[in-house]
Amino acid sequence: MLQNSKQSKNFSERRAFMQGGAMLLLGAGANWSASSKLWADEGTERSSVRVGMATDLHYADKAPAGSRHYRESLAKLAEATNYFQQTKPAFIVELGDFIDAAESVATEQSYLKTVSRAFAAAPGEKHYVLGNHCVYTLTKEEFLGGVGREKSYYAFDQGGLHFIILDSCFRSDGAPYGRKNFQWTDPNIPAAELDWLQSDLQANNRPTVVFAHQRLDVSNHYGVKNAADVRRVLEASGQVSAVFQGHSHQNDYREINGVHYCTLAAMVEGSGLENNAYTLMDVFRDGSLRLAGNRKQKSYHWK
Repeated sequence: MLQNSKQSKNFSERRAFMQGGAMLLLGAGANWSASSKLWADEGTERSSVRVGMATDLHYADKAPAGSRHYRESLAKLAEATNYFQQTKPAFIVELGDFIDAAESVATEQSYLKTVSRAFAAAPGEKHYVLGNHCVYTLTKEEFLGGVGREKSYYAFDQGGLHFIILDSCFRSDGAPYGRKNFQWTDPNIPAAELDWLQSDLQANNRPTVVFAHQRLDVSNHYGVKNAADVRRVLEASGQVSAVFQGHSHQNDYREINGVHYCTLAAMVEGSGLENNAYTLMDVFRDGSLRLAGNRKQKSYHWK
C-alpha cells in the first residue's frame, strides 16, 4: 500500500502497522463513494455505532484571511450534510470553533444562527464542543443557548458505548472563557471538571470515546495546559479507546499509553470543496474503530 521509502518512514513514525498493529493509516478520501470503497474488502459487518465529525468551521460572513475562507464553510457544510444524509450516523459532533470571532455580540449571534440553521439539515442529534473562537465574543451561555445545549461538558451513551464531551475553555485561574477575557494559548480543564471526568469514568463500564477541541496529546501552544493530568485520568479508567480533537487545523495522530489521539483537519482551511474536511467513524463490536475521512481528512483503522 505504501509506494516509497518516504511514505514508509512517515507511516512508521506514526506507529502504524499494516497487520497485527494498533492503527492502519489509509490516507484521505474524496467523497462518499471513495470512502465507501476504502472498506469494500471489509465484508458486511455492521458497526455498533456510527458517528459523524467535523471541526473548525470558523463560519463568518467576512472576507478570507490567509488560508481561512470563512464564508465557504457553508458550502462545505452542505457537502458534509449530504454525505451524512447518505451514511446516516447516529449523531454528529462539531469539535469546536463553529464560528469565527466577531466584533459585536449581535454580529456573532447572526453568524451562529446562520451556520446552526445549515447544520440542522444534517441527520441525527448534534453535539458541540466549545472552541476558543466560539466564546471569544459570546459567553458560554450565549453560545450554548444558540445551539440548544445546556452544558459545556457532559457524557452520554449510544450503541453500547460511552461518549464524553470536554470543555477546555477555561483560563489557568479557573475562569471560563468569554467576552475576550483570555489568551487562546491558555486552555485548561479545571479541577471541578477533572473530578467530574474521573467520577464519570469510574461509574461507567462501557468502552469510551472522548471529544475535545484543544489538544490533549501535545504540550505546545495548541495543547491543554494540564493535558498530562487529563491523560492520567483517561488512562487510569482502562476504558478510553480514543480522543478526537481539533484546534490545530491539521491531520495528526499519536498513540499514548494505549489511547488514540486523533486531530482532525479544519473545514475552514483552503478555498473550494476540494479543501473540505469531514469524517465518519464506525465503532465495531470487537472494539475496533474505523474512520472514513473525506477530502483533506485522513482515514484510519484502529484494531
